[in-house]
Amino acid sequence: MAHLKYAALAAGSGIFLLCGALQAQQFVNNTAQIPQGNPGNNSSSENVDFGDVDLDGDWDAVFADGGDGGNDQNRIWINQGGDQNGTVGFFLDDTVARFPSGQDQSRDIEFADIDGDTDLDIYVSNTSAIINQSNRWWVNLGGDQGGSLGFYQDETAARWVGLGGPGSSIPQSAVLASGGFIDWSCDCDFGDLDNDGDLDLFHSTYGGAFGGNVPSRIFLNDGRGFFTEFNPSGFQLAGTNILNGNPGLWCDGTQLNFTTNSDGTNCDIAMTALDIDIGDIDGDFDLDILHGSRSEFPRMFANRLDGSNLAPAMGGGQLGFRDVTGMVFPPNYASGGNYEQEMGDFDGDGDLDIYGMNWNPGVGDSTYENLGNGIFAPGVVVSGAGSDDNEADCFDYDNDGDLDIYVANFSGQDRIHRNNNNGGSGFSFTNVTGSVLPSLSRTGLDADCCDIDNDGDYDVMVGNDNGQGNYLVENVGNTPDTHAPYIPNVEQAVDRTIGSLPTVVRAQVYDNAPYYITWYNPTWVEVTVDGGAPVSYPAVSSAGQIFRAEIPGGLAGTICYRFVSEDQYGNQGQSVQLCYDSSGAGCQESNFCTAGPNSTGSPAVISSNGDCFVSNGNLVLSAGPVPDQFGLFYYGASQNNGGAGTPFGNGRQCVGAAGAQIYRLPVELASGNVLSHALDFGNPPAPSGQITAGSTWHFQAWFRDPAAGGAFFDLSDGLTITFQ
Repeated sequence: MAHLKYAALAAGSGIFLLCGALQAQQFVNNTAQIPQGNPGNNSSSENVDFGDVDLDGDWDAVFADGGDGGNDQNRIWINQGGDQNGTVGFFLDDTVARFPSGQDQSRDIEFADIDGDTDLDIYVSNTSAIINQSNRWWVNLGGDQGGSLGFYQDETAARWVGLGGPGSSIPQSAVLASGGFIDWSCDCDFGDLDNDGDLDLFHSTYGGAFGGNVPSRIFLNDGRGFFTEFNPSGFQLAGTNILNGNPGLWCDGTQLNFTTNSDGTNCDIAMTALDIDIGDIDGDFDLDILHGSRSEFPRMFANRLDGSNLAPAMGGGQLGFRDVTGMVFPPNYASGGNYEQEMGDFDGDGDLDIYGMNWNPGVGDSTYENLGNGIFAPGVVVSGAGSDDNEADCFDYDNDGDLDIYVANFSGQDRIHRNNNNGGSGFSFTNVTGSVLPSLSRTGLDADCCDIDNDGDYDVMVGNDNGQGNYLVENVGNTPDTHAPYIPNVEQAVDRTIGSLPTVVRAQVYDNAPYYITWYNPTWVEVTVDGGAPVSYPAVSSAGQIFRAEIPGGLAGTICYRFVSEDQYGNQGQSVQLCYDSSGAGCQESNFCTAGPNSTGSPAVISSNGDCFVSNGNLVLSAGPVPDQFGLFYYGASQNNGGAGTPFGNGRQCVGAAGAQIYRLPVELASGNVLSHALDFGNPPAPSGQITAGSTWHFQAWFRDPAAGGAFFDLSDGLTITFQ
């Protein structure tokens, strides 16, 4: 997933105001820093999402426009900091230049790096309420596309695979010639559902005329951003609706409306969904589905990739889901009219709780505490929340370390509910709207939070209906975020023998920020082998609260690892350290020959990092200490003079017997007294120098050393590696 290049925060006195300043109104309706009027800010904005589309270190905003109001153009506002050379936190509408031109009834817009090229692509959810239309794939032209970063093209027709064909539940009659299929979609989310390192799609729908009879679906990413339906049932619907008794497509059992069965006999995958949420509710490190519903009770689906008390694992690394609604929720947990919900760790105990918007009878909100195993306690009514709300979002508005709630109100004043946890064992919410928010009484449809101006606190963008114009609700409290991410749960890797496949480990990463902001935290695993120096490997967000890392499978010994995550402000949290044993015939490598001191005062020693598996392609040669001069590595099939070497320059040539061919690798510039080069197994200097599994080669470094005089160049010792 693409990472925001976090900009450094100014250390001016304005950031460090005393807490007493929070007694004044903390938010302002800032109209000066966003577009106003036609055409940039006068639509029905059903959804807003933040992402750094041009990777310049600030948050840009995109809007799903049209919705129930009709077809309209979706919009993008570019933050004027970073590459724009303007003031961070000020936005300009750049839709005409950056977005595909088109009018549709959009109800959701999501950022996701679908093709793994580190920039953010876009998925637009549309509804066929007026005319038949499909959700759309817009691909960022940077990265693998080789074009302009932050500019988008429509690739809808290409990115769907096999719609209406064998294995697809979608009837051919619903497939559109222009790409995609007829649907009524309001919210879709991404997550690595099958733990293969790419982002898959959960596609929800509310059905024609809010009928709630069209199934939600799952589409799996092939790793390159092309999506095929996950339908292990193999069943294809006769029309757009799913009927009771039909197979559950992606879920255990057969379809049965309103089922409370949780043993896999039945499931209900067709509801009037307006919002869905993805996260690990039961602590098994796979992503479960909380499926909201406008007219029916919300539902929970447990991922069976890994087993838990909610549902056993499918086995063999297979993906599967089970409807566990009747197991995880208490009786009478909700009522009709449940527009939306949010999951977050509200009590800081390392699991996901629920804020249910309009879940209790009438139009009130309730909270549901996760008891630690994916089972939820009876709901607690939130005081001061009895109005027709449309969207809730988690953020820490006062930077006290816990998650508060912003509510976009469909029928009146937007609200903030302060979390009273403050590091305690429980949580509750207090309506503090009157003391912190200005008058904000348009028809709110969505709210997203981030630090738009890099001043250390979280601001809010609100999408409003009926052409009323969107809000930028700026946080002027200027209380810095000093709270580090916390990583309470880490997957235990099992003992193994070495091989080409990596050890995949996952962790739950939480922070006092919206989950979609935490996704971009730089996160990694620190790995040691037999107590040696730590080596870092990147971890990427799987969505929800899960991060995933790959530890090379060629490491042999006692392997210990811990996760580390750093937020936008440099606050760093780390997990406990876990260990596993990796045994077997590892990389066979050994040093030979002897190097003398160079101008650094020490001999240059050659070594390798990564592993010796050709299929992994991650071996890096290093030599040091060497002067910060140009040098190169070379290799051959033989040692020189039986491994003792012969005089050459200021050192000894250790590789290549007399008359034997040697292969020179590209020239590199040493830095920090280390010369390094990553082997490119697919591009040898000559065909006869191809490194293959089972072959043994001898390596040496040559480098310039003008400060030493003499021949003005020197060499390292030699290194023999047998590859696998």
